[in-house]
Amino acid sequence: MTEIKRVGVLGCGLMGSGIAQVAATAGYDTVVRDVSKEIWDRARAGIEKSLAKLVEKGKLPAANREAALKRLSFTTATTDLKACDIVIEAVTEDLALKNALFQELDGLSGPATIFASNTSSLTIAAMAAATKRGDRFVGLHFFNPVPLMPLVEVVRTVTTSAETFRRAFAFARSLGKEPVAAKDNSGFIVNLLLVPYLLDAIRAVEHGVASVPDIDKAMQLGCGYPMGPLTLLDFVGLDTTYKIAEIMFAEYREQRYAPPPLLKRMVIAGLNGRKSGKGFYDYSADPPTLVDLGI
Repeated sequence: MTEIKRVGVLGCGLMGSGIAQVAATAGYDTVVRDVSKEIWDRARAGIEKSLAKLVEKGKLPAANREAALKRLSFTTATTDLKACDIVIEAVTEDLALKNALFQELDGLSGPATIFASNTSSLTIAAMAAATKRGDRFVGLHFFNPVPLMPLVEVVRTVTTSAETFRRAFAFARSLGKEPVAAKDNSGFIVNLLLVPYLLDAIRAVEHGVASVPDIDKAMQLGCGYPMGPLTLLDFVGLDTTYKIAEIMFAEYREQRYAPPPLLKRMVIAGLNGRKSGKGFYDYSADPPTLVDLGI
């Protein structure tokens, strides 16, 4: 099979730009496709800042930073990804959008090109079925922030060939990541276990079990977690969690994946966490203060 030399990334939001950064840093020529130059410029600035921090902390030689930036290119044309050996999709959790992009690319890419999705909750089979390369389709689920988090879930669906899975697993390892093998179930390994925990923390707030800070402190100090569940929800984004929970509830029809009413109300109110400035905590203050949710 063709050696992976050129990487394509669909989408350069938080996850896509992180994936592009680690691919370019690992020595791959990397092409990133998004809808506007404004989005690229923001992504490139973020990548430059991230690489500069790694250099400052002694985790990356300055020469490697410059080399990585030279390997990065941006485009609005999906056709510019046709020469890539692997294309990783990292757009919003919208199956119709993902499938439209994969279908467009399917007719352009070579027969050896692997398609991968960074989805955190949709099944890989639902995307592979939209293409004519189900045997060359995998999940590559990275974690935020991509340059720092070591894990990648490599997801094999019912049609993925053993050779494709092997190549994708080796590719993830070549990025300096620790890959784990996961079956193609919604949520894979981490979110299958993490999402019910986060939703239960919201239910604990709803039911008055304890205050937001005390729930966070209890799980930090009692379980040794780096941050409490409500702080983590603010970091991930309450809107993102709500969407993932809805997708997983639709898949499993189990109550533990159902979004609690409080989560829905907060998302409707625009309290999405750090990205919006307020969630369970108000990030306009330093240190953050508690938001009065009227409970």
